[in-house]
Amino acid sequence: MAGPQCCTPGPGAEHCCVGKEETCGPFLAYITSHHTPTAAVVLVNDIFGFDAPLLRKLADKMAYAGYYVIVPDFFNKDPFVPSNTGNPFANFGDWFKNHQALDSVEGAKQVVECLHEKGFSSVGAVGFCWGAKLAVQLAKGDCLKAAVLAHPSFVTVEDIQDVKTPIAILAAEIDTSTPPALAQKFIDTLKSKPELESFAHIYPGVAHGWTCRYNPDDPNEVANAEEAHSKMLEWFGKFLQ
Repeated sequence: MAGPQCCTPGPGAEHCCVGKEETCGPFLAYITSHHTPTAAVVLVNDIFGFDAPLLRKLADKMAYAGYYVIVPDFFNKDPFVPSNTGNPFANFGDWFKNHQALDSVEGAKQVVECLHEKGFSSVGAVGFCWGAKLAVQLAKGDCLKAAVLAHPSFVTVEDIQDVKTPIAILAAEIDTSTPPALAQKFIDTLKSKPELESFAHIYPGVAHGWTCRYNPDDPNEVANAEEAHSKMLEWFGKFLQ
């Protein structure tokens, strides 16, 4: 479920993007690469959209690590904008009913197919918050080589039971969207699937959104985010060839 944490945007941040925007599949996307990548990673944004500065900063970071990185605009220029009524969550319900992750599954598959057509047979995906629900749908099939769910929202135990793709779950200790009790159920479910390579951890002391909505002026938050980013890259390094 979603809660106030889900609907609280991260601090403003400046980042000079090195990529470009172009269409891939049915979506406009931010695309970034460095050198000659042989594998691709799809970043599935949270409710604040594909042009969040810290998300693009992470995309560029992954590109410099050797990947062709794409951040599709799954919201078609209509990300969530918190209400200015004093309750930022007030208008979430109206927005959310028109922005269901399940409605974007076919479009996401077309993005992966677009990457295949570009020559990338090895594709991974990271889903942040809202995006985790979409990423886990892809992980139920065979279009991805690896997936990561970062502080997921709306993901169920049943979703995890159906996963067929190597998956990492980076959960937060302070999270009303996926509380530790639910995250532990995800962990237990993965343990019951020894045939599936997986990693799942509840990171202590961090809050929902810590991987892509951290305060860039807070060294502790930056360090926590970078630890998560390193785990993502480690996971993809294991499975993306």
